[in-house]
Amino acid sequence: MAADVAQEIRFTRVGAHSVAFATAGSGPPLLVPGAWIGHLELDWALPQLPEFVSGLARTHTVIRYDRLGIGLSDRDVEPDDRLGSARELATIRAILTQLSIDEPVDVLGVSAGGATAVTLAATEPGRVRRMALYGVCVNGSAVAPPELREALVATVRAHWGVGSRALADVWLPDAAPALREAFATLQRAAATPESAAAGLQAIYDTDLTDTLAGVRAPAIVLHRRHDRAVPFSQGRDLAALLPDARLVALEGAMHPPWLEDYGAVLREVAGFLAPEAAAAPAPAPVPVPESTDDTLSAREREVLRLVAEGLNDGEIAERLIVSPHTVHRHVANIRAKLRQPSRAAAAAHAARHGMI
Repeated sequence: MAADVAQEIRFTRVGAHSVAFATAGSGPPLLVPGAWIGHLELDWALPQLPEFVSGLARTHTVIRYDRLGIGLSDRDVEPDDRLGSARELATIRAILTQLSIDEPVDVLGVSAGGATAVTLAATEPGRVRRMALYGVCVNGSAVAPPELREALVATVRAHWGVGSRALADVWLPDAAPALREAFATLQRAAATPESAAAGLQAIYDTDLTDTLAGVRAPAIVLHRRHDRAVPFSQGRDLAALLPDARLVALEGAMHPPWLEDYGAVLREVAGFLAPEAAAAPAPAPVPVPESTDDTLSAREREVLRLVAEGLNDGEIAERLIVSPHTVHRHVANIRAKLRQPSRAAAAAHAARHGMI
């Protein structure tokens, strides 16, 4: 299945800041709260994500956004303004107001976005019709032992290149090395080390136990059995604590829902949110094609591999024993040849198509 919808990126104001949001498809609104890290422009180049959004857009207008401090949204934001449920709910209200949406919406909470979905449903029940939750944890302290959580946050803050690869290994354990590297590159392009570390710590500090009792919207909880990022036991606990929910266990280990058998996720979400569409065949997973592109020179491929590792122009110049100006020229040529808007997007594109 190829992506058959395009997304439209716009901005709205939340206090003194700009928040980027994207819409795709038509029909009743489906809100997808912001992820821990995301980038509405660059993530569209990730394998299968556009196809996954297209599947959701068969029945809904899909609304995604970058949280404050992340992605295309304003980056220069105080920590208290980029984190917390109050800021997330203010962001959602601003987006729905700009889109002139005043009726209850369906919500798909994915991973860290699930905490926002649950909080919205509990504190503003009139805004949520139905809720699908995928890969969501009830208690972040149960995700990993304390020493591991502390070490990972410290690594992300001090060595973002190493930290982003470590997280990619956990979230995409069955992915090819090129895809894991593309995902790590996206993370580094989407957030500063400090923002990433603060966001990761916020996940570990999450505790939805008391909030879940206040949710009145019917819910479906989807979780892959071998998810290493958020153990399956967290999905079981989530379904047990919600007043009106059922659990769907999925096979697989990949944390992002658009990887592996994403058709199974789409079938369950559609069957719950839009039963009339459930009978339609869901797409099968699409393999990532190998590239036959030979437009990049050997030197350009070498430069692009170092870009994907997170090196800046000066560091690449030192590694290759050339001038930073030469590296800058190579990167500009690479972006032009691959028709990509940024160095991170070029690296993600090249990794996706097996060029590096």
